[in-house]
Amino acid sequence: MPFPSTTGPNSYIWNLKQVYNARLGNNWPGPGNLGLFMGGASGPANTQSNVIDFININSAGNATDFGDLSVARWQGANSNVASFIRGVFSGGITPTVSNVIDFVTFSTAGNATDFGDLTVARNSFAGGANQTRGLALGGLTSPGANSNVIDYITIASAGNATDFGDLFLARREMGGGSSPTRTVVMGGGSPATNTIDFVTTATLGNATDFGDMSTATGENAVATSSTRAVSGGEDGPGNLIEFITIATAGNTTDFGDLAVSLRDLGACSNNTRGVFGGGTEAAANSNVLNFIVIATTGNATDFGDLTLARRGAVGASNGHGGLN
Repeated sequence: MPFPSTTGPNSYIWNLKQVYNARLGNNWPGPGNLGLFMGGASGPANTQSNVIDFININSAGNATDFGDLSVARWQGANSNVASFIRGVFSGGITPTVSNVIDFVTFSTAGNATDFGDLTVARNSFAGGANQTRGLALGGLTSPGANSNVIDYITIASAGNATDFGDLFLARREMGGGSSPTRTVVMGGGSPATNTIDFVTTATLGNATDFGDMSTATGENAVATSSTRAVSGGEDGPGNLIEFITIATAGNTTDFGDLAVSLRDLGACSNNTRGVFGGGTEAAANSNVLNFIVIATTGNATDFGDLTLARRGAVGASNGHGGLN
């Protein structure tokens, strides 16, 4: 069923049958509550997937099919590249390293559309956004060099990415997320690091050191509210959850634990809840969705399952911390 249009004279107007069916099926997305998990790799051979799942972040339950990416791939921008209107998947492995940027419109379930290209083809990088701009930070380029490149796009206007500046430390396999003002990058791999750096999303320039995570780790995912960035999962895999207050530079604080130990997972959020999905649990890919209440601390709670067990899926939502 199509979601309500976000533009035009009939924006957010549904007929009674649509409202009834959406609420009955816990699929009422509402502005700010729709979360996506895009792409990933499934099975023992890590076969690239084009699957896009959606969830209602406010209502626990299993994910539902939304549509397909233009190209099957995994390990693109870690998460959080989205406006109220659009969700973006960029880069990744197809199995070659890609520079392709796709987007979907949250209000209409369906397949992704080509947006443009990154300045450098890469995978396993961090993402962040405010309502206007989406960022791609760091990552792994072919033939295997860590990158410090930060690109940006204007989410409302399809086109190629533009250079923004450089990370404080070149790396890959890190989590990223945003408040309305700042985008933070937490951790990273090869070698593992505990570095956190940040940029001011609206202003071009190089990243600045923010503080440190409790341990050197990568393959984590980040969910944000307007005030907090919460990192879940770790290389190993592990069940670590820790957070920072985005407006105040400093080290992470312990939040709690994931329900299971995971690495290479995705995340999406609204201003209240963060949802971590997929990843690798020991040797097997996972379909598990966990959620936390971002403003409190505590262990994650089971949310439901993805439609397909996979690792390296990219999360996005129309209510993450950069939009609130």
